Amino acid sequence: MDLFTDESDHSAPLAWRMRPRTLTDYVGQQALVGPGKPLARMVETGAVRSMILWGPPGTGKTTLAEILAAESGAELEHLSAVMAGVKEIRAAVERARARSEATLLFLDEIHRLNKSQQDALLPHVESGLLTLIGATTENPSFEVNSALLSRARVHVLTSLSEAELVEVLKRALSDETRGLGARRLRVDDDILDLLARAAAGDARRALGLLETACDFAEPDGRGNELLRREALADVLGHQASAFDKQGDHYYDLLSAIHKSVRSSRPDAALLYIARFVQGGGDPLDVVRRLAAIASEDVGNADPRALPLVMAAWDAYLRLGDYEGQRAIAHAALHLAVAPKSNAIDQAWKRAKEFAAGQPRLEVPGYLRNAPTRLMESLGHGRGYRYAHHEPHAYPAGSAHDCWPEETPREHFYRPTEQGQEKRYAQIMAWRSQLDAEADEGGTQEPD
Repeated sequence: MDLFTDESDHSAPLAWRMRPRTLTDYVGQQALVGPGKPLARMVETGAVRSMILWGPPGTGKTTLAEILAAESGAELEHLSAVMAGVKEIRAAVERARARSEATLLFLDEIHRLNKSQQDALLPHVESGLLTLIGATTENPSFEVNSALLSRARVHVLTSLSEAELVEVLKRALSDETRGLGARRLRVDDDILDLLARAAAGDARRALGLLETACDFAEPDGRGNELLRREALADVLGHQASAFDKQGDHYYDLLSAIHKSVRSSRPDAALLYIARFVQGGGDPLDVVRRLAAIASEDVGNADPRALPLVMAAWDAYLRLGDYEGQRAIAHAALHLAVAPKSNAIDQAWKRAKEFAAGQPRLEVPGYLRNAPTRLMESLGHGRGYRYAHHEPHAYPAGSAHDCWPEETPREHFYRPTEQGQEKRYAQIMAWRSQLDAEADEGGTQEPD
């Protein structure tokens, strides 16, 4: 299949017509296609190796496959994992066997292949009958099975910068054969900058926006056409870039929110929350993450954190989306500015690990309930000291430390010096002193 056919047909979309035909024409991805880089070396030697191209939409994955096939002299088979099954893969294999030249199989959205479909490819990639170029917007570590992944190098493509997108747009405006050059359009740099920014790293989207915007160009009285800034309002509209809610970008944004709050960077936290919500993310996913942060990263350094997040959650449900988003921002700012401690998180991890290693752990008799005479006769509850009847509401002494008998003693919770937790550390140290004095039989109270 030759995707470069009829590129001068102006009934085709501009993005289709303007695709690069050689690596020299290619904009962006210089870490892959620049001089001496991996894909450039493949073109120079004519030896293309199996690979996975992983990157966001509009970064040129399909075009790269076309260029590599053309430059290496290989026959290209193009399949989409959305439509292809084992039957289509086997048919491509049979066609490859019938050829004398090498076959390059471009498999778009390879992450959508199930395990059996990926397994059907494996022996033919391994034998070299097929050179596989898989394209995916999803992390191949999770979506491509390890056997196939081990036989294909992963190349990461990145979103195009605004400067690179402007270059793409300028080429389209000047190209008289495949682009818009014949119309002699006048488009100011500030308009190109706006289009590039709205495209959010996607060259295909940038060209689509330009093509639509040029439908609103007006004659300038000198035989040319002029695209005015005012025309962009209807073209760009609300440019919130949606993302796949099961994709990497979704989780990357949640991770960025979490790490910005943990790092006490309130502005960055708000930025990522706004981007998440404007991209179509559920604000409740944000508040759920904030609830986790309240215990994991703030903890007792600010005991108000978790109740405040719960209040924001409730406010969102009661007020609705528009006003509720402000409550979520309120909670995020509080968490970001609050002192930080992961002592609760670490204590819980230590406790779980320790408990897993104590299968014979038994509750001491004095802590057990005694609702019946039989249980009372067995000693349940005997010796229990009611804290509120003790000095300082604390039953001092190691004999009443509530720890299981015949179990090694461990301290899970280790307060930090941050915020309110510093006070917690002082209280715990004071109680430890009371324990020591009670064990020694002393009566003097600490200061």
